[in-house]
Amino acid sequence: MNKSKILYWVLRLAVFGEFLGHGVFALQGKEGWFKYFHALGIMDEQKIITILLIVGIVDIILAISVLIKPIRVLVFWMAIWGLWTALIRWPIGGAPIWDFFERWANWGAPLALLLVMGWPRTMKAWFSSKMK
Repeated sequence: MNKSKILYWVLRLAVFGEFLGHGVFALQGKEGWFKYFHALGIMDEQKIITILLIVGIVDIILAISVLIKPIRVLVFWMAIWGLWTALIRWPIGGAPIWDFFERWANWGAPLALLLVMGWPRTMKAWFSSKMK
């Protein structure tokens, strides 16, 4: 197996692990995340649990999809979602900026995977999983 194929699989596994872990935490209704919802004006605990359930299911589906067939648009979404969830801790959650840097890989790994797959140049390519 050549180096680019090894890198491709290492990134797929890294992204899988990140999204599986976050998905399971969300399904567990991780209370530490409630403050982020509160900062966005969502105070109802049952609503938060419902949102976390949906987020957890989506994250786990994305985790599995990146192992089975990493589709560029989904990998791009994973990078955006990873960036948002890493960044939200600082301005909204009141955490130090270093919490964002600590979670840099949450968006960096999916972005790197997308770049290794090849940046799509057409709409059709966004929905493809073939490496360039």
